[in-house]
Amino acid sequence: MGHTSQLNRWRLILGSYSKNQLSFGADDSLENGISCMDLEEALDFLYQREQGDDVRQGSLDASRLTAVTWITKIRKLFPKETVEILERHALERYGMTELLTDREVLEKLEPNQELLKTILQLKHLMKGDVLDTARRIVKTVAEEIARKLNQDIQRSFLGKIDRNSGSPVRSIRNLDIQKTIRRNLKHYDREHDRILLEQVYFHGRTRRYSRWRVVIAVDESGSMLDSVIHSAVMAGIFAKLPMLDTRLVIFDTQVVDLSSHLEDPVATLMSVQLGGGTYITGALQYCETLIENPHRTMVVLVSDLCEGGSVAALLGVSRGIIESGAKLICLTALDMEANPVYDRRTAQQLADLGAHVGAMTPEMLGDFMGRVMNG
Repeated sequence: MGHTSQLNRWRLILGSYSKNQLSFGADDSLENGISCMDLEEALDFLYQREQGDDVRQGSLDASRLTAVTWITKIRKLFPKETVEILERHALERYGMTELLTDREVLEKLEPNQELLKTILQLKHLMKGDVLDTARRIVKTVAEEIARKLNQDIQRSFLGKIDRNSGSPVRSIRNLDIQKTIRRNLKHYDREHDRILLEQVYFHGRTRRYSRWRVVIAVDESGSMLDSVIHSAVMAGIFAKLPMLDTRLVIFDTQVVDLSSHLEDPVATLMSVQLGGGTYITGALQYCETLIENPHRTMVVLVSDLCEGGSVAALLGVSRGIIESGAKLICLTALDMEANPVYDRRTAQQLADLGAHVGAMTPEMLGDFMGRVMNG
């Protein structure tokens, strides 16, 4: 049994091209009871494309898999992590765009960030019911990303005394004496000349800010796709914070202001047009027009800083923003791993002007913004 199992595994590794030299054993089941023939059929459907075998020769075999039946089959045969790898290979390595242009297939795909990225790249192929399904997937994944980011961002901002909201944190430092007395006056004991405290009130942990304007400008070139996704979701979170007035623009050689879509991450993300050149100078020139009170404005540039135009012009408009009193923050990455890939020379030149340059996770950005607002 052990020998047969080993042969079966070797056959799976070598694939169906080895069937004339190595056949599955009489019992072609693995320890978990899954048929090796089923596994090979599912893997062949995808990886025979490696040999240019997308169109297979006729045979007397059982009816071939379709994209729909393949998706169903791999979900039954493989664990979730393996299914996601197979789906990613199908879309990225073999260009199986039919996975995204067939509603029935698209509905069976695992909603995750990799699928979201592929939808954003191929959404121009989608119409009707397929596009509606894609929008639902974008919404599901964006909400999941938002749940993860929101905790970190909220924690970054909610660190100071807020004398306008209550707090569940009961400490003498947070005691709201005036509110406690006012709300308990109705329990005044005239006989003993004292107030009976039925409830004690405490201050919250953040104070009321006069609003800061945050302008987020995101490079939408293909290499920045992870940053585009996280920036769009993060801008939606910022838009809900009362101390911030948030603007979001995306750019390549043109600038698109998406500020009116901030409450709808689906509309924001589906507006992204990946690719094209990069004109950071033009984007920052537009951001300058959104600055009303420089000393209460942060311009957050999300880019690899590979300027397609004049670097001297980029440095010139950056200097103008900084000298006006606004804060210029240049983020080279905004994904959760914050892996920086950027033009280091331009980054150094911007830093020398006084810009804050670096790779920050959303939590780090929130901490930094909180410090600026409290400075």
